[in-house]
Amino acid sequence: MARLTDRAFEILRVEVDKCAAADSLAGDVYRRMVIKRLEKLRLQNGTFASIEEIRDTFKDEFPNFSEQALKAAVKANRPPGLFGKIIFAGSLLGSAAGIIWLLNLPFPMIRWPVAKTMPILLLPSFMSMDHNYRQAIALVEQSDQLVNKATAVADFDLGEIKAKEAQKHLDALPVWFLGYYPKRYCSFFRCSWRFTFDEFEAARKNVGRMEAQIFQQKNAFTQLNQVEQTLKAAKQEYQDAKTAADRQKATVNWQSAIDQLNQIPAETLAGETAKKTFKAAERDFQEMGGVATGSVRADNLIEAAKEFALSAAVASQKPPHPAAQWEQIAELWQEGINRLKLISVDNPGYLDAQTKLAEYQKNLGITQIRLQAEKDSTTALQAAKNLFANLQNNVNSQNPGYSLSQLQQIINQLESVKPGTTVYPESQKWLQSARKKQQEWQKN
Repeated sequence: MARLTDRAFEILRVEVDKCAAADSLAGDVYRRMVIKRLEKLRLQNGTFASIEEIRDTFKDEFPNFSEQALKAAVKANRPPGLFGKIIFAGSLLGSAAGIIWLLNLPFPMIRWPVAKTMPILLLPSFMSMDHNYRQAIALVEQSDQLVNKATAVADFDLGEIKAKEAQKHLDALPVWFLGYYPKRYCSFFRCSWRFTFDEFEAARKNVGRMEAQIFQQKNAFTQLNQVEQTLKAAKQEYQDAKTAADRQKATVNWQSAIDQLNQIPAETLAGETAKKTFKAAERDFQEMGGVATGSVRADNLIEAAKEFALSAAVASQKPPHPAAQWEQIAELWQEGINRLKLISVDNPGYLDAQTKLAEYQKNLGITQIRLQAEKDSTTALQAAKNLFANLQNNVNSQNPGYSLSQLQQIINQLESVKPGTTVYPESQKWLQSARKKQQEWQKN
């Protein structure tokens, strides 16, 4: 049967002529091209051309082609109804093939009378039914084996393909002809099937059940793959963590991924795989538990040490400070050092602790130097003051040489006062006064 009917061709030709007339430049050239394509469709045998195929013949040359004309042509290009088919078949009545084709049309009003009187004429239909039935049953069994005895996700993919093929063969069976058993055909070809409605429904239910199973199984595998990726990422995150907060976050993600493994349906193949993965993940998590505990302890000690160090650093700002404040600062640094020394060599945080320990010990040394300088300078200033008071009380009773010697001792004490101490500014005033006094006495 032609893919484009004469009626459809005429409707399209009229519209093509209209469009060509509207294009004064290339209309005639485009018209010949389009008509040639339509003629080709009209000469081809096979299924009727679809609306897309017809539109492709002119859409590039005549984009303004009437959509109404296109729809009218498509409507005219539809297969004829039952009466039309019978008339068409009538032209073939002169041949046996035409008669058999007519009698095997899928219409109950034709088949039933023939099935009762001359069932042998329905041989093509019986062969088609037998083929589709056998294929449907075989594919259902294959799909069932693949789904219920699967060892990998690929089995479910193949089972899904088999189930879809089985459904196609079931759809090809004439449901309206259920219950009719072609005895003559089966006596010659030994068909072992009984084409009943119950059996047909059972096959369809099996296919539906397997489609549901396949969906559940594949969905479970998708869930398993996602959980495994999350688990792997959490483990890597934990290994790359640099701070206590990062390790804590990674630990939570790790445990969450392990918990998700238990949420995969146990009755699926992915659920069985998840059980093995769960045991391995739990073992790794437990083994890491000891390391994690040590890391948490080290992190806590380091954080505590940092708090003492911060307090010491704040207290050290804007020197000079009295000796008592330097002593307090030194105690803070020492407390931080004591916390870091509690971290053992085998602890994962040992290296970080040693880095901080070297820094804190250096700062403690600087603090101790400044503390000693503050103490020594305070003592020197006080000694100079005592010597000066003694010199003033005995200046008249002593000879000038002895007084100059005492004055030099005072100057030496004052010069030993260190810059950057609380007493340094005062010592400089005393030193200036003592040198002036020394110069006066030396002139006399």
